[in-house]
Amino acid sequence: MAATPAIKTTDKSLAQLKEEICDIGRRIYAKGFAAGNDGNISFRLGPNEVLCTPTMISKGFMKPSDLCIVDMEGNQLAGQRKRSSEVLLHLTIMKERPDINSVVHCHPPHATAFAVAREPIPQCVLPEVEVFLGDVPITRYETPGGQKFADTVKPYVKKSNVVILANHGTVSFGETVEKAYWWTEILDAYCRILMLAKDLGRVTYLTKQETKELLDLKSKWGYTDPRLDPGMENCDICANDVFRSSWGQTGVTRKAFDAPPPMGADPGNAVRPSGAIDHEALVKAVTEQVCKELGL
Repeated sequence: MAATPAIKTTDKSLAQLKEEICDIGRRIYAKGFAAGNDGNISFRLGPNEVLCTPTMISKGFMKPSDLCIVDMEGNQLAGQRKRSSEVLLHLTIMKERPDINSVVHCHPPHATAFAVAREPIPQCVLPEVEVFLGDVPITRYETPGGQKFADTVKPYVKKSNVVILANHGTVSFGETVEKAYWWTEILDAYCRILMLAKDLGRVTYLTKQETKELLDLKSKWGYTDPRLDPGMENCDICANDVFRSSWGQTGVTRKAFDAPPPMGADPGNAVRPSGAIDHEALVKAVTEQVCKELGL
């Protein structure tokens, strides 16, 4: 039988990939995304080999010689240190997404706060987030380390490149180690901005037209988004509709951030500095929209 051809992942050598993983580990540690021994990083080397970080080591102080190689079932093939039990999460994502080469899991504090609160990430607020992230799902909780925990991401991995793990942290994935890390950094920065804006008393949402322009730009740049799918054309693009059907199973509910105002409303007038909805402005906007639809 002919040998299975290797998956083309990168032109970098194994030594270069090990250095890159160690570099991302240092960045994660410096950002405060991985306290103590938290977090893990992986890269797909071929059809049945994955380079990964070991258990019980600070990601800020790894050396290339510390890294392990496992097969796609999690069996360790190389490395003096033992692989992390959470590598099963990485392998599950890679099996679901053949286009993905790298996975980064860590505990960025602001995004993890949303994981603990089970608070959905508001949409239609920051242009960069609309283009690079879109709707971000939150999984149901499972004890970390086993396959049941790894399986919690399955409903979401084909519709997002970053997932919030309930009461745990985040996992993000991409074609390269750096890209996989980027999504986590963008998400945590956004969560921090949302918290600061709420402290100021106001989160102003983008209008329907402004959001559609960003989604058009996203499509033009080659990024996919479930909100661009034909089946989503009539949904409220700012209402977390992509993953809202999972909230009943995952315990996600809006508590800290209000739902966005109706797309016919002027968000700048509908959300007051106190953070409360101006009901008069909303009623007026909804009435105008209904009259428009009825031709009155």
